Amino acid sequence: MNTFGLKFKVTTFGESHGKAIGCIVDGVPAGLKIDQDFIQNELDRRKPGQSSLTTARKESDRVEILSGTFEGISTGTPIAMVIFNQNQKSKDYNNIKDIFRPGHADFTYWHKYGIRDYRGGGRSSARETAARVAAGAIAKLMLKELDIKVMAGILEIDSIKSKNIDFEYAKISEVKSLDKKVEILQKEAVLKAKKAHDSVGGAVLVQAINVPIGLGEPMYHKLDAQLASAFMGINAAKAVEIGNGIEATRKKGSQNNDAITKNGFTSNHSGGILGGISNGDTISAKVWFKPTPSIFKEQQSLNIKGKEIKYKLEGRHDPCVAIRGTIVCEAMMALTLADMMLLNMSSKIENIKKVYSK
Repeated sequence: MNTFGLKFKVTTFGESHGKAIGCIVDGVPAGLKIDQDFIQNELDRRKPGQSSLTTARKESDRVEILSGTFEGISTGTPIAMVIFNQNQKSKDYNNIKDIFRPGHADFTYWHKYGIRDYRGGGRSSARETAARVAAGAIAKLMLKELDIKVMAGILEIDSIKSKNIDFEYAKISEVKSLDKKVEILQKEAVLKAKKAHDSVGGAVLVQAINVPIGLGEPMYHKLDAQLASAFMGINAAKAVEIGNGIEATRKKGSQNNDAITKNGFTSNHSGGILGGISNGDTISAKVWFKPTPSIFKEQQSLNIKGKEIKYKLEGRHDPCVAIRGTIVCEAMMALTLADMMLLNMSSKIENIKKVYSK
């Protein structure tokens, strides 16, 4: 499946080293101001080649809007966007043309489809996430109309944890760190791994504020379940925690419950979701990324003929995919919330009456 969402629906297309990548966003309400500069800025935050901490691949990631807008306003019809690839170096992958790279989807794609696009992983490449970020930018523009804000930053890199959470600082941090005090240590961990031709993993904290009560469609379209699905669909994501997550299993009920007062909840162990429905508090999730599987050490593997071989990878790759993953996490949070907002509009008869009653 290449489509995400029920009402606010996104379909992405394209491959890492193909002519272009892009998306079609369907279900955007008519009359929404589509700020192309904002969309481009979101893509600029994700694009490769911005520092020594990310892949050296240079892509401008210039987005073109092909349909669904008129004079900068959404028309209610599908919005199509395209980003042309400009810096492909398919020859970098000639030495692995017939080799399954450990940790990649090469092995599973080959057995599922019988076709091997060895140029950077083809459709399974994280390059595809640029299309998600473009679509997520439109979702953010819709959420902005409702004063809902989505933000993310690096919580942990190579077991070095951010303790002082500052999303504003993450915006200017080279590693998107949430904690100025440990940023240098996190950066050094990435550079050390890069120098050793290796990689490191990390965790992203992503939150949304001013989310109304009532988002989520139980039993089988719960908000936390859909967020988990959205985040786990990001390349290299291996685990998702909502609120306290795993830590909640180590507490007593009396410690984990969020007391309720007239002024709201006294804590937010639930991550803003109860029974699969938003409770009005901050939506909070952690997304855990594995070390980038593209490393430049000699590795053991198989080729497509089943022969055991040893090889060394060439090319340009992120030593820590979690860094640029922060922007993708924001996009998937925004897309999920936008979809849930539209779904929730028909949950009460009074909502329908507001639109149709004379």
